[in-house]
Amino acid sequence: MIACLSMMLWTTGCTDKKKAVAADSTSVTDTIADTTAVDSLEDLIDDVPVSKAVDELFDDFFFNFAGNRKLQMKRIQFPLTVVNDGHAVKISKSQWKMERFFMPQGFYTLILDNRKQLNLSKDTSINHVVVEQINLEEQRVKKYNFDRKNGEWMLTSVNNSAMVQNNNSSFLKFYQRFATDSAFQMKSLSNPIAFTGPDPDDDFETISGDLLPEQWPDVGPTDLPGDLIYNIIYGQEYKESTQKIFLLRGIANGQELQMTFKAIGGEWKLTGLVE
Repeated sequence: MIACLSMMLWTTGCTDKKKAVAADSTSVTDTIADTTAVDSLEDLIDDVPVSKAVDELFDDFFFNFAGNRKLQMKRIQFPLTVVNDGHAVKISKSQWKMERFFMPQGFYTLILDNRKQLNLSKDTSINHVVVEQINLEEQRVKKYNFDRKNGEWMLTSVNNSAMVQNNNSSFLKFYQRFATDSAFQMKSLSNPIAFTGPDPDDDFETISGDLLPEQWPDVGPTDLPGDLIYNIIYGQEYKESTQKIFLLRGIANGQELQMTFKAIGGEWKLTGLVE
């Protein structure tokens, strides 16, 4: 099943490719979110039997959980505890509404402190995972807490709180402005930016080098998500690190985008881009 839900994203690549995208009036999010394909996948998933192997990796389980109504209702610990700014309530099965998470938008994001954390999603020993729904406009974070009980992943509680209480709050505040304010984005670029991307002359090769800030408008990704994003915490503990890796992955074509930010002189700067 997870093979059918392989990650998708985009590549904005080099200058020529970006100009071609602009000529077609297709934004980055248009490329990411092929909602027709995602909707079709969701319809198919609802009717597909779920094997026990789906609980081995959390990602396998979660994509099924987000797309399969029957599985979702079965894998929620009702009555479900929902905490809103410290006030706890209980939600019954009849009160729960199907949650598609990031499936409709066709992509999701991860926030990591280092590259070692990229492998956490493949760790079969993890028994607790948190999926964060981050509303940058409202500055709110909803945490969905999942625990593996008797070999099966279950949604055990939900916690709603202000973004300022999140361990990544300072970076999230910066990222929202970086994604929505083009002038601020230009001021937040390191000089140079380490770049790795597709070779325009060979679809099977990549090229690496340095980008100058003045090259960014022609090469960098456009229309970054600046309202609603997600983060999956595979047991890692965040700290006040001076580096954040912002990873964007999609749900259809196996591509992804990595942006590395570092705190330099007390200000976050984009120092690396991998397409």
